[in-house]
Amino acid sequence: MIDKSIIKIAFNTKNYGLRNKTKNISTLKNQICGDKISIELIMNKEKIKKMHYETQSCIFCQASASLLSQIVLKYKKDEWLDIVKIIQKNKGISSIKDNKLNKFNNLFLKKYQNRFSCVILPFLALVKATKNS
Repeated sequence: MIDKSIIKIAFNTKNYGLRNKTKNISTLKNQICGDKISIELIMNKEKIKKMHYETQSCIFCQASASLLSQIVLKYKKDEWLDIVKIIQKNKGISSIKDNKLNKFNNLFLKKYQNRFSCVILPFLALVKATKNS
């Protein structure tokens, strides 16, 4: 059973919908389950100012994208690369001592470990979009 808090996060669509106003766009598809996400970043040099996204995905990918769009501006683009490497290595965020990322705790629970590729897909698309600047 999916935790209700994950469903609530996924239904926060404040940053849903691409604006097509920047070259910092990326689209990725999860080869395991077929989830697809497109991310558009509005950037100022090394700083991310805003993120918009669109998905054709499961609730885990949607929730991850929604949360990511809410905290994305709290880090510089190079910091995101480091964060994603740590998440991939550790299959979660437990080793990252940063309260800003605590909102992702429910998505990286052991009972959802088979959905890891769904949760990390928005992070990977974010990193790819930062490289288009």
